[in-house]
Amino acid sequence: MISKAAIAHLQEKLGEKNVYHEKEDLLVLGYDSTPGVHHLPEVVVYPTSTDEVIAAMEIARREGLAVTPRGSGTGLSGGSVPVKGGMVLCLTRMNRIVEVDEENLTATAEAGVVTLDLFNAVAAKGLFYPPDPGSQKISTLGGNVAENAGGLRGLKYGVTRDYVMALKGVLADLSVVSTGGKSVKDVAGYGFKDLLVGSEGTLGIVTEITVKLIPPPQAKRTILAYFGDVRTAGEAVSRIIAAKIIPSTMEIMDRATINCVEDYVKIGLPRHMAALLLIEVDGHPAPVAEEAEAVRRVLEQVGAAEIHVAENAGEAASLAAARRTALSALARVSPTTLLEDATVPRSRLAETFAEIERLADKYRLKVGTFGHAGDGNLHPTVLCDERNEDEMKRAHDFYFELYDQVLAWGGTVSGEHGIGMAKKEYLARQIGEGGVRVMKRIKRSFDPDGIFNPGKIFDEGDSSTRPHVEEGFRVSE
Repeated sequence: MISKAAIAHLQEKLGEKNVYHEKEDLLVLGYDSTPGVHHLPEVVVYPTSTDEVIAAMEIARREGLAVTPRGSGTGLSGGSVPVKGGMVLCLTRMNRIVEVDEENLTATAEAGVVTLDLFNAVAAKGLFYPPDPGSQKISTLGGNVAENAGGLRGLKYGVTRDYVMALKGVLADLSVVSTGGKSVKDVAGYGFKDLLVGSEGTLGIVTEITVKLIPPPQAKRTILAYFGDVRTAGEAVSRIIAAKIIPSTMEIMDRATINCVEDYVKIGLPRHMAALLLIEVDGHPAPVAEEAEAVRRVLEQVGAAEIHVAENAGEAASLAAARRTALSALARVSPTTLLEDATVPRSRLAETFAEIERLADKYRLKVGTFGHAGDGNLHPTVLCDERNEDEMKRAHDFYFELYDQVLAWGGTVSGEHGIGMAKKEYLARQIGEGGVRVMKRIKRSFDPDGIFNPGKIFDEGDSSTRPHVEEGFRVSE
């Protein structure tokens, strides 16, 4: 339990308005966007500089407190939940864009900068930051780096790691480390920067990020296709990629998701269709026109029921916005939404949809599936009620069996949302005991006392391979 003296010392170092320790103030900092997960911290601090991060860390070490870094709390795997109590170190007030360097095509920003704010700031200078997680209006760059976030444009442009050029942060021994830089080519030493990206705050606290920018695409074309069955939609994705067309976006929604989204945004989506694909091609105007036509031909060849081309930028934007509401729309249907992050090779997409449908019938569950079809990243979402123990058991059995098949096909348990506390056991199944042992050794070398975000990615001494349900915890994405 944190001492009153430590609270007073934190208030002295960071200011009273940046330190919260009363229970009613802590309640909202005990969970993220993962359903059914809640653990109260003992204290929450809001540093406004790297020096204040160090000051807070110093007190945490002296008090023997675990430290859980946090951004806006939009994570879907429990990554920012303080499972050991202790201190939540929330970086949302470190929200300055330090520099947009137009000569080197980079931007440097503090960890608490909201993703969309950075996108808009560089767009105002005629530049483009491609990573676009679905939570981009709320999520922070530090959180994106911690989870190696993806997004709708991941098919063509990649994920957060592909744009991180440099990081600054604080290690467990309170030293400040800077890794990487603005040089386009830099192969000096270990890939320390790449190790920190996706480490979910278990190795250090990232406080500043330098990202690569690119010129924006000059033209875009958005195509919406509807299908009478999901298998045909999956086949269309494979055929488009096989035709050597790489759209910037290729999103999919099944019938359950279509209906939930239409209930929510009311833009005229046809409720009777089994699936839709939202496809965007971008780049130079001439190739864009050619690729859009090639996509149309593929869609016609596989037998799409309807094909529509957005008439203008406003219509295209409204369609993309509707896709971004998928999770919110599904969440309105039932008290609990269990969202997963199964990712398979694109050639297995149609089979994965068939497996999801089979397992939903087997376990008597209502499942809506949407995701980034172009990179094989699907989000099968069980609509359920965590108060119903039998239904929750069936939901966990559904995911356990689904991941058996996903891994058998060479897929992965997470394409973009991290492991956190929700998918530790799934990760162990994917990389094996040897892989987990290596990760634990890396963790101990950075954080020998285990104070950074404990209980995430793996558990020391945990050799189980079956996901379990702890009190107050439900497995989700």
